[in-house]
Amino acid sequence: MSWTAALQEALKDGLGQRVSLASGDLAGHAHDEGVPFTSTPGAVVFAQSEADIVATLAVAREFGIPVTPWGAGTSLEGAVLPAPGGISLDLGALDSISDLDPVGFTVRVGPGVRRVALNRRLRPHGLFFPVDPGADATLGGMAATNASGTTTVRYGGMRENVMTLRVALMDGRVLDLGSLARKSSSGYALKQLLIGSEGTLGVITSLTLRLHPLPPATVSAQLAFPDLAAAVSASVALRGLGLTPERLEFVDADTVAAVNRHRARHDPELPTLWVELAGRDTADAEAGLSLLREVATDTGGQVVGEARTPEAQGNLWAARHGVYDALRAAWPGHATRIGDICVPLSALAETVAFMTRTLAQHSLTAPLVGHIGDGNLHLLMHAPPEDAGAWARIDHALHDIALYALSVGGTCTGEHGVGLRKRVYMREEHGEALDLMRDIKTLFDPQNLLNPGKVVGELD
Repeated sequence: MSWTAALQEALKDGLGQRVSLASGDLAGHAHDEGVPFTSTPGAVVFAQSEADIVATLAVAREFGIPVTPWGAGTSLEGAVLPAPGGISLDLGALDSISDLDPVGFTVRVGPGVRRVALNRRLRPHGLFFPVDPGADATLGGMAATNASGTTTVRYGGMRENVMTLRVALMDGRVLDLGSLARKSSSGYALKQLLIGSEGTLGVITSLTLRLHPLPPATVSAQLAFPDLAAAVSASVALRGLGLTPERLEFVDADTVAAVNRHRARHDPELPTLWVELAGRDTADAEAGLSLLREVATDTGGQVVGEARTPEAQGNLWAARHGVYDALRAAWPGHATRIGDICVPLSALAETVAFMTRTLAQHSLTAPLVGHIGDGNLHLLMHAPPEDAGAWARIDHALHDIALYALSVGGTCTGEHGVGLRKRVYMREEHGEALDLMRDIKTLFDPQNLLNPGKVVGELD
């Protein structure tokens, strides 16, 4: 990308000290959490207002310079990597929290607000925002990727929990999408189109979120099973009995062993489910726990831990929350890559079996974890960075697994987004609809300047 004196002057005129060409800032915006390569921007704009976003897009439009929005950099598929020499538009300073409505259960936030900080502010009001992708991501980034996570089984992902969006378009318009009403039959669902578009159609400048009351009573349980099939059967059985957990998480035996070593725990090293149930009161929650015990027994498992107080529940869930760090520590010096698919609940057992066979065929080991209540499964692939043969086998295995997920009616990415790496599956998953998506991209962004090459971009 050609950074002419005129371009630099135009940015500086409109944005002043909010524009950085410093090598440290450029390097800090050249990579994300999930891909092993870097792509260095020509400048970073640290936006402090909606006006800064609009001004940045105006300069980009005039000079034909790509712009990639940046939240917290927690993307795992390259979604926030800037075009080489383009502008990285950092939205982290747009972190206002306002218009909290405890009656309507909504709050307005800037795109740079972090998830954990928001819930810290909401707790004294007896409210919380449920979408939990694990990482302390920004709410704008979570909306841009349609993030989900541990609580999706009960509350849904970002599409179900964003009421309104305010979005800056490349042509200079700023649109208000959605409404505070709980339902509407009015017009096209443009808000839903922008959610999950990964900054390829517009830049989110603020959003209104749907909140939920904190549950009156919760209980948590840890269940161990003799094999993967039994654990999967239990997860499906308890959903079939009408239990809708707050969380329903799964890890395999290797993962439990890694967490035991990393955190000095002594959990049974068997395929394990963690379940959190909520109730109208303590008795209601305990009734759900009793039913959960029956499910465990009927599927050959056992309850190995129960927790009722916040402190005890925090300790019980620490094993699940510590999975990622424990797995990375288990192979010092290895690079990692997380596979991410989602399949119908009816295909869970067969999919887990296929993943296990595929790893064996490619002589790989990879712990299996998942938000199993909604069919979302992850493999943590690992190998020394310089082992080209191992990474080739990893690529083949993940490719086979993604295609299998599509073949059973699932998706190539349950929650991590498309970014750069999942583009190869878009035609297989969407067929001719991909052409329409590209037409929509052209309508919103005729110069292809908003996060080019992502989601519906042509493969290099």
